Amino acid sequence: MTSGVVDAQMIDLRAVQGQVDAVLEDFLADKARTASDRGYPPEAVRTVRDFLAAGGKRIRALLCVVGWHAAGAHGDTTAVLRVAASLELFVAFALIHDDIMDDSVSRRGRPAVHRVMRARLGQDERAERLGAGGALLVGNLALMWAQELLHTVQLEPGRQRRMYGLYDAMLEEVMYGQYLDVMGTGLDADDMEAALQIIRFKTATATIERPLRLGAAVAGAGEATMGVFTRLGLPLGEAFQLRDDLLDVFGSPDGACGPGLSDLREGKRTVLLALGLQRADQAQRERLGHLVGRAGLGEREAAEVRSILQATGAREQTERMIASRYEHVLRVLDGAGLPSAADSALRGLAVRATRYTS
Repeated sequence: MTSGVVDAQMIDLRAVQGQVDAVLEDFLADKARTASDRGYPPEAVRTVRDFLAAGGKRIRALLCVVGWHAAGAHGDTTAVLRVAASLELFVAFALIHDDIMDDSVSRRGRPAVHRVMRARLGQDERAERLGAGGALLVGNLALMWAQELLHTVQLEPGRQRRMYGLYDAMLEEVMYGQYLDVMGTGLDADDMEAALQIIRFKTATATIERPLRLGAAVAGAGEATMGVFTRLGLPLGEAFQLRDDLLDVFGSPDGACGPGLSDLREGKRTVLLALGLQRADQAQRERLGHLVGRAGLGEREAAEVRSILQATGAREQTERMIASRYEHVLRVLDGAGLPSAADSALRGLAVRATRYTS
């Protein structure tokens, strides 16, 4: 079991990330030993470990630990680090499944898990279906392990019930958000409120609010602290996803993240697309309707879509929405009276969540 003691006057986010990764490595090493002892396929654990090792911002894990500090906790971080690590396993599950549903080519610079599974099956005509099924099951294991790790956290009964309730609510929200995303693809693409609802359920609360509140629950936070996290969690979570939508279509100005095709090929109900359709003239709207959602969309057609989204002001308006939400978060923090170390860490994480990074 990995544990640590952190000075209450400083939150070293890089050290926290290392400690979370150590918890994950210890937990998955134990899973690998169990698989070996029982004759389970060893590649299942290895696939989850490789997925986690490929990178990611660890935003949720870091926010969980910061939420614990914001509630006034200090000293032994064993419990909160395990909750934070559980969140990263949950994220692995969600992203693996999301990539299956979107048939994404890659994730974090590596082939998506279902693509890896498909390649293992070689020329078998069933490779596509079976590869997706294998990845689905690996994702299910990640979710099971996330909950198993969560249940190793030892808290007094009241805090434990509160923690479980928050975690269960997060799972339910993400499932409903993913359902809306899948079943609404290609429908009412100009409905910005529908696009925002998907963001709120699928991403916003699970990325920011729930991790903060989970960390605070471990610390036994009062309602005032929990309320702060609700007030800043939704706008920051929305800004996080709006930035991700921009990255997927346009990439980052520094070239670290290249423009993608997945959202455009899927016809995802994003705020960016809704704004483009709302602001487009008849000819532009027809071209967007013709191009977006085509599975075979190529770079030339994608460049035309990007040009329309730029010309209509959809990209600029999305940037303004991100900025306004970020400013709202700062105003909430200005009046929150959180411990200085937690306040400083939250301001830094707000920047990390909303700037152009892959």
